[in-house]
Amino acid sequence: MRNKSIALLLIFCFSGSLVVSQDNQELQAEKAANAKLKGEHPLVALSKSKPSSLRKELENVHPRVFMTQADIDALKRKATVNKTLWEIAISRVRALNVEPPKPPAEERRVQNEVGLGIAEAAFIYKITGEKKYLDAAKKYMDAAVSYDIWGYSYNKPNVDLAAGHLLYGMGWAYDLLYHDLTEAEKTKYRDKLIKQARLLYDFFKPKSGKTYAYSQNHTFIPITGLAVAAYTLMGETDEAKDWAAVSRAIYDRVLATYTKDGYFYESMEYWIFSTPWLVHYMDAHAHATGENLYETTPGFRKAHKYVAHITLPGGEFNFDYGDIYAGPITRARKGDDYKRERINGRFRTNYNILYNLANRYNDGEAQGVANWLKSKNQVNAEEIWTFIWYNMDINAVPINQQARWHYFPDHEVVFWRSGWDDNATAVSFKAGPPEGHSATTKVKAFPDWRLSSGHAHPDAGSFIVWSNGRYLTGDSGYAGVPLTEHHNTVTFGGKGQGDEGKGHDAFAGIAYDLMNKILLRDLIIGSHGFSVAAELSSAYQPELGIVKFLRKFSFSSTGEIEIDDRIQTQRDQVITSYLHSDTSIVKSGKLFEFEPGKPSLLVELMQPELYNTVIEPNVLTAPGRPGSVDKGEREERGVRLAISPRSPAKQVQIVVRMKIKP
Repeated sequence: MRNKSIALLLIFCFSGSLVVSQDNQELQAEKAANAKLKGEHPLVALSKSKPSSLRKELENVHPRVFMTQADIDALKRKATVNKTLWEIAISRVRALNVEPPKPPAEERRVQNEVGLGIAEAAFIYKITGEKKYLDAAKKYMDAAVSYDIWGYSYNKPNVDLAAGHLLYGMGWAYDLLYHDLTEAEKTKYRDKLIKQARLLYDFFKPKSGKTYAYSQNHTFIPITGLAVAAYTLMGETDEAKDWAAVSRAIYDRVLATYTKDGYFYESMEYWIFSTPWLVHYMDAHAHATGENLYETTPGFRKAHKYVAHITLPGGEFNFDYGDIYAGPITRARKGDDYKRERINGRFRTNYNILYNLANRYNDGEAQGVANWLKSKNQVNAEEIWTFIWYNMDINAVPINQQARWHYFPDHEVVFWRSGWDDNATAVSFKAGPPEGHSATTKVKAFPDWRLSSGHAHPDAGSFIVWSNGRYLTGDSGYAGVPLTEHHNTVTFGGKGQGDEGKGHDAFAGIAYDLMNKILLRDLIIGSHGFSVAAELSSAYQPELGIVKFLRKFSFSSTGEIEIDDRIQTQRDQVITSYLHSDTSIVKSGKLFEFEPGKPSLLVELMQPELYNTVIEPNVLTAPGRPGSVDKGEREERGVRLAISPRSPAKQVQIVVRMKIKP
């Protein structure tokens, strides 16, 4: 079905040769970044200076990682008070209801589920004392022990996402069940934890010239698992202190490079997948060491605004900027992505993280957003944490009392909606550098930071329109090779933004100073709608010769939209503007109707007077298997309208007017 990875990286560690497969583009970017870093690694000093030792009162005590026995006793009392959340948590115990996959268990993400299943069964046992949960937890732990490789044998074995999930689940379970395991069981589980943590540590430990993709989930998810194992095993293996110290050093950079304004550049799918691991690390670290990292990471204070505004009316889908599901296929409620991310038909979004943040910051808005998503029947991967995190004393601000529009200035994304009801109209416009403006100075300040922005898309100047339960125009979803033509924006001579078309990361090797010049200005926003101007020439490579590309976008609460593109280039070339539809585009005279039905979007081309239009299938490269993301199969996702002046030109103005037809 999907091709094998085209590059191999050989890493030698204590147990022998470990083969780590990487996407070729990723490997080349890593080599180029590593070559620029000389001398003692900056993480060495951080490892020595940042706190990573257990609090004295936790030494030789179990449980201790996320909570003590006193905390568990308090949660037992909470279960009798908040019966609804407890009943939800106790109804979702994977290990009680689903047999663990047999070795080698290399289907996509199945080992991840084992890691989560171990943790929840162990926790439920500690609250109930019922032996069936203890037996279920041990059954899943035995399965984890049976997996010779944690993860995929063909891609980063033992050092990637599955390793993080399993170290977290098995590490926390070992801590929780410490007094409930036989000595033989302790030895079996401890030995496996040490072996896997050692492999992971050896891969991530700082070495001269080594760089890290700090802002990318393939770094911080495994490191969270390493930290949980470290705090669990301190006092049983001297190596645990080194694991904890390196984890704290890496997280110093992870949190420093985290979003400044709350917008998550990898997409809402990856917010759902990634953010639990950020908060799991900070929670475990705070409890184990006493250091509160939430206070030094301002982006988490604004995370609820991202989640609220990226969620489309009705709560079933999201504005799909970046790598998120399969676009029109997912919105048609079809395909593997749709089924994988639903539990009994309910969207798994991990909104419960907002209960944690509401409690941490005493934030009623975050509590209100979480309550709203809960009311939309969304669910969480770990409902035990919904029960643990929820604080009924936080005064929630109802969603209908929160702002209906928001601007994320670091990432340059605007959201507007007519209301918080299911039938509302929602519009968004995006034009900023892939990881935000603040990354410009951070890249220079942290030479050990290797940007890995493949989950962001070359989509500056794009926009999405949703109304009355329908996606009227917008993006194409997760792509193995993301291209500008998959979005509502412009190409020049068939070429799009960044260095697209060469792999999964369209921004690999592009100077961030150049991308930092992609920006919005003149934003006016309110109950009437919004208007904005976007400077977009810096989104494209200089050799394309784009002197000016200014896109003015306006949306009126009456449903009227205007796009006014002013473009100037150094040479005559074919300039093409794209507009996308999920299912169909029908031409009628001078009008094009997107998504015919109720509602639909009427599109009229106002300028230039002479133009060519083509209605065609939107075909892209779907993501391949891990390590070969850019080697997926070709897949049709919706349809698009391509608009070009009839003759190549140096200077052109393209004006498009749209109207939402009820």
